[in-house]
Amino acid sequence: MIYANLYADGHQANSLFAAEDSVHQYNPTYTPRLLRQRFLEHGVEINTPDLNRDRNIAFDLHLEGRALEPVARPSYLIALENPNINRLNANADYCRQFDLAFVWDPRLFDLPNGVQILIPYPMQWEEFPGPQERDVFSCLINANKAFKETQPTDLYLERLKTIRWYEKNAPDHFQLYGLGWDKSPPAFTALGRLTRSLGRAKSRLFGAPAFPSYRGAVRDKGDVLRRSRFSYCYENSRDLSNYITEKIFDSLIYGCVPVYWGADNILDYIPTGCFIDRRQFRDTAHVHQHLVDMTDEAYIEHQQQIREFLRSNAAQQFSSERVVQIIVERVLAHLSSTQSG
Repeated sequence: MIYANLYADGHQANSLFAAEDSVHQYNPTYTPRLLRQRFLEHGVEINTPDLNRDRNIAFDLHLEGRALEPVARPSYLIALENPNINRLNANADYCRQFDLAFVWDPRLFDLPNGVQILIPYPMQWEEFPGPQERDVFSCLINANKAFKETQPTDLYLERLKTIRWYEKNAPDHFQLYGLGWDKSPPAFTALGRLTRSLGRAKSRLFGAPAFPSYRGAVRDKGDVLRRSRFSYCYENSRDLSNYITEKIFDSLIYGCVPVYWGADNILDYIPTGCFIDRRQFRDTAHVHQHLVDMTDEAYIEHQQQIREFLRSNAAQQFSSERVVQIIVERVLAHLSSTQSG
C-alpha cells in the first residue's frame, strides 16, 4: 500500500472522511470520501497526517491554501475556498510551490502547474414536486457569517438586506434557515460590536428575536427546498468568475427555482432558464414582485429546464465524480513521471 497525507485545517483522525463533518457542521463529506475511495482503488491510502505517523509517505495533498513546511516529496494543492476568505488560494506565488495546483480561478489558469477544475458537487437528484406541492414561497439557507474586512463585492450584506426586506414587507412569503441566526450578525468593528450588543440586550429584555423569519438550523436542506418555490442563493462574493458553489446546486436538485447572485460568468455554465438572475433586478422588492407574478406554467417551464440541465454534460462538469477523476488521474500521472524520470 502507498500512503499519502491529506492536510485540511481542523481535521484529524480522518474526520474529513466521516459520514458527517464534525468540524464544519452541515458540510457534505461526499467529495473527500469519494477522493479517498478512488485513490484506494489505485493502491493509495490517503489519511490525515496524525494517522500516517511512522509510515513512508509518497505525497501530500493540501485541501485549501495553508502554511507550508518544506518536505522532500511531491505536494499538490486543491484550492476550492473563496479567495476573499482564503487569500492563499488566489496567490500565484504560493500556488507555484506545488507540483500541481487544482484551481477553478481563471486568474491562475496560466500557471505552469495549474490544473483547471470546477468546485465539485454530488450531482445526485430525483424527480421533484411541482409548484402546487410547495407550501413555502421563498427561503434562504445559509450560516450567519460576515467578512472581517470591508469587501466591495460582499454578498453577505446582500443576504442581510434580503432577509430584512422580507421581514418588513412580506413576512408570510419568506423563511430563514441555517446556523447562527438566533443571534445578530457577526461584528468586527467597534460600532458593529456595539450594535450587536444592543440587539442582544433587546432580545433578552423584550424577547425580540434577532431575525423574526428564522425557523431554525435545518439538518437536511432538502426538507426545506422540496417544499419551497424559490430560494435566495447568493454566493459569499459576487463577480468571481467560475466561483459557482453548492448554493445554487442545492436548490436545482430539488426543483426549487434559485434566485442567484454570484459568479459573473454564471451563464457560461448554467442556462438562464434554470434560475432567476438577481443582477437583472434593481432591488429585492422588484425580485419579489417578479416571483409573485410568475404563473404555475412559467414555474413548470423553469423546472423543465432545470431537469434538462441536470441531465446534461454541462452539469457533469461540476460533479464530484468528474472532479475527483481529474485529481486522481493527474496526481498518479505526475507521480509516475517523477519515478520514471
